[in-house]
Amino acid sequence: MFVKICGITNEEDALLAVAMGADALGFIFAPSPRQMVARKVYDITRQLPREILTVGVFRNETAQRVIELTHTAGLKAAQLHGHETPDITQHVRSAVTYVIKAFAAGSDALAAANDHRADFILIDAPTPGSGTTFDWNLTDAIPVGAPPFLLAGGLHPGNVATAIRRVRPFGVDVASGVEASPGHKDARKMRAFIKAAQEALSVEEQIEGEGQFYDWQDE
Repeated sequence: MFVKICGITNEEDALLAVAMGADALGFIFAPSPRQMVARKVYDITRQLPREILTVGVFRNETAQRVIELTHTAGLKAAQLHGHETPDITQHVRSAVTYVIKAFAAGSDALAAANDHRADFILIDAPTPGSGTTFDWNLTDAIPVGAPPFLLAGGLHPGNVATAIRRVRPFGVDVASGVEASPGHKDARKMRAFIKAAQEALSVEEQIEGEGQFYDWQDE
């Protein structure tokens, strides 16, 4: 199970998340208590193993600004978490290695997810960053042929395994659910979350679902 720890604000938390088995780290550039600047993110990303997928999170920025900040910060991926059009997503994808397009659960925009041609999509609560869960049945609206999806929104060590078993996402994304305070991670919560996510599916279930999984490191 692919695990993304989002809202990283310091090197200590980044290295802890990696040591505990996280596959991806997210750095927020949109207005937020966890908002970062590119230079500080670069100081963190250059300390990380190359196999970690580093992601900049943006909301309603221009494509050129997303590209500029992603490159300056030394990131591998951009996550577009606003009302970006398919044209903006595709523009970013032409210059950034990987793109994640986020959608609010229940949004009509999800029907056009394939038009964005993103590498992944992410399904979040209707109020992104609120740390609240939503009706996971809303993921049924993901269109046929859509990219692998990440599940976000109110996940924490106590519910992530249930979410994975019900929804069967490619991966899960968490920020506030593993924090001691906004922007500062709790090592015990991170360890418990990653362990629960990785152990949510049995070996047999993982083998059965291998065909739907996408390995970004293969490219």
